Amino acid sequence: MKVMRKIIEIDEERCDGCGVCVPACAEGAIEVVNGKARVVAEKYCDGLGACMGECPNDALRIVEREAEDFDEAAVEMYLKDKTKDSDVPLPVGSCPGSQIQMRIPSDAENGASNLTHWPVQIHLVQPHAPFLKNADLLVAADCTTVACANFHRDYLEGKVVLMGCPKFDDVEAYIQKFIDIFDTAEIKRITVLVMEVPCCSGLPAMIQRAMAAAQKEIPMETLVISTRGGVLKNKKETLAQL
Repeated sequence: MKVMRKIIEIDEERCDGCGVCVPACAEGAIEVVNGKARVVAEKYCDGLGACMGECPNDALRIVEREAEDFDEAAVEMYLKDKTKDSDVPLPVGSCPGSQIQMRIPSDAENGASNLTHWPVQIHLVQPHAPFLKNADLLVAADCTTVACANFHRDYLEGKVVLMGCPKFDDVEAYIQKFIDIFDTAEIKRITVLVMEVPCCSGLPAMIQRAMAAAQKEIPMETLVISTRGGVLKNKKETLAQL
């Protein structure tokens, strides 16, 4: 059914087919076809414009017109179908590490993986990614994944993981990313996994700042891991809604 709504429009004259907008669209609504970015189906575009800021040629804009209504269920099916075919070539200029993937977890007890999605790096994940919706979120400092021998079994099972380094990455960019996620995804709870080293203490503080800015109250648990892999501290907290 067609309705009046906002949707992305692509200026073909400005578009050079670089493909940078493709991974920026969490719904997978944009593909490069015959050297130009295209909206593959109106029902996959939510019209929020997350892709616009990535275009180096200012070829994308939001317009309001009659279009097929956004269909979140169709998006989830579309993304799952896309990940089944690993032989599909990526558009020139797009980042393979940013392509959204939904996965069925394996048997972690036998050395396989509990990972249910991709990407996992905080700065690569789009706030509208379908795997974030109503997620039990695990925010892990990079080093915890190698310090914890049984990371998949003990911490990852049943959770959506985001990873980053609070020492070397952009703090303000992290905070804004979490604000956008909290505004969009209705996160159920958060587990923060950090190392005992002082620089790691900034990660839960960033998340608290983002919750305050987003005016959200989300149950949060912080686990501090020793360099030998054991849990040193377990702290549960929530941030009162402003």
